[in-house]
Amino acid sequence: ARSVLKDETVAVLGYGVQAPAQSLNMRDNGIRVIIGHDPDRLNGWKKAVADGWRPGETLFPIEEAVRRGTVVQYLGSDAAQMLLWPKVKPNLMPGAALYFSHGFAVVYHDQTGVIPPENVDVILVAPKGSGTSVRRNFQAGGGINASYAIHQDYTGRAFERTIALGIAIGA
Repeated sequence: ARSVLKDETVAVLGYGVQAPAQSLNMRDNGIRVIIGHDPDRLNGWKKAVADGWRPGETLFPIEEAVRRGTVVQYLGSDAAQMLLWPKVKPNLMPGAALYFSHGFAVVYHDQTGVIPPENVDVILVAPKGSGTSVRRNFQAGGGINASYAIHQDYTGRAFERTIALGIAIGA
């Protein structure tokens, strides 16, 4: 996983249920990770700072994190994904991987408006447990089952990226 992701910057958007576990597990696994969060949403921002993410270094507003990320983990709630899509889409870099942990936003794009551009990979790794279970199992030296899917392979590297990310998050 480290070899596949060595040149990637994983931008984790949000800091709610899955984001803390996945981001901390990746960081502990030696992956370059940054967090994208709305600085006005103080609960999540303060939690990210308490977990060691540093504003301006590893913690950024959403748009800046998306621009910096070669992998963008879109881990907000369904409602947040719909709300934030106008900030995310125009800042995605060609060749980036847009990563989900559930497929609602893409599958129901008619309702959500989340239609990924053609010039990115669209991938999914869905842990079969809450973020707390993902983190707890990882810290105990284990992992958690996960499903994965590839919706769009623009770069020809979507499969290897997906598997590497699954391993890196502790699946």
